[in-house]
Amino acid sequence: MLAIAEPLSVDTPSCLAVTRLKLTAFRSYDGIQLDFDARPVVLTGSNGAGKTNLLEAVSYLAPGRGLRGARLAEAGSRGVSKPWAVAATVSTAVGPIDVGTGHDRENERRSVHINGAPVSGPAALAEYISAIWLTPQMDRLFREGASPRRRFLDRLIYGFHAAHAARVAAYEQATRERIRLLRDGRGDKSWLDALEGEMAEHGVAIAAARVEVVERLGRACNKASGPFSGADIDVEGMIEGWLLEGPALAAEERFKEALARHRTSDAQTGGTAVGPHKSDLMVRNRAKDLQASQCSTGEQKALLIAVLLANARLQASERGITPLLLLDEAAAHLDANRRSALFDEIMELGAQTWFSGTDQGLFAEFGNSAQFVRIADGTAQQHQLQSRHEMGLTG
Repeated sequence: MLAIAEPLSVDTPSCLAVTRLKLTAFRSYDGIQLDFDARPVVLTGSNGAGKTNLLEAVSYLAPGRGLRGARLAEAGSRGVSKPWAVAATVSTAVGPIDVGTGHDRENERRSVHINGAPVSGPAALAEYISAIWLTPQMDRLFREGASPRRRFLDRLIYGFHAAHAARVAAYEQATRERIRLLRDGRGDKSWLDALEGEMAEHGVAIAAARVEVVERLGRACNKASGPFSGADIDVEGMIEGWLLEGPALAAEERFKEALARHRTSDAQTGGTAVGPHKSDLMVRNRAKDLQASQCSTGEQKALLIAVLLANARLQASERGITPLLLLDEAAAHLDANRRSALFDEIMELGAQTWFSGTDQGLFAEFGNSAQFVRIADGTAQQHQLQSRHEMGLTG
């Protein structure tokens, strides 16, 4: 049974919390402003009402391309000429900060302002805000290719290494530039050597962060109990393997040598044969001794939640602050016992967790320990939770 807690203050230093959210020309919202405290947020409404759009807006307060991974233009309101923008006040470990982000059409990039001042890009948000999420599309995470699992892992790492997002962006930029030069046949050796040196420096740092955080997350998973326990995690990759064999400088040299050897083949394929972009997150069900890909859909969902909660607990214990958790339609796909256990974990963590769902009754256990928002046709109405009798529930 959910332990009802007093609403958290937005000044609680251990809780990241969005206290004001304003959207302009974003998805289904022409313009909207909502105010919150640090309690969990429950968004309810029919399918297509705009619940996920609101979660996506919150995800843009952190580094990356948001929970949909959409192109910038796709997040704008249809038929609206002005570019989309998301603005928020966020309670952080260093006090409240104002964040603004949106589509800079002139430079075709995502602009970011922190406390009114422009910053270099979304990666700068990692200094202040950590957000991790679970969406219905991630139900296939363990059965798809490695790319979405790497993105999931890197997002977990942002909460521990603020520079990780910038390193990933720099590595990807150098990789694109190297491939362009190889494909066009215009890159001389010194130019390629410089780019490959940059790739090696950033790539080994990326791999090292993955090895370190996965090891710590593994220990956190081992301490878990209840329905969200029993997840064993590891990261597999060539560079990660080199780091287990020797120092980082040696791994950088091996990576540069490998890139140089593959120049001809990479020019032909238009890809990069080696690097941290080939690594993979491995998750295993300890109780059944099965890889997550071989588990049932429900078991895979539980393993994902187990890793996500372990990450949140680890951030809380090591950094003194919990990340924002965005759980899109997660409650609907859990049985009653797992759903209640998840709510208990959220309240114990003190995390401002954003839930979405079509059935408000699934969240009745929260009572007034959560704040509820009803979404319909691009509008959002905040309200108190109805009594169990009014919702047609008994017991």
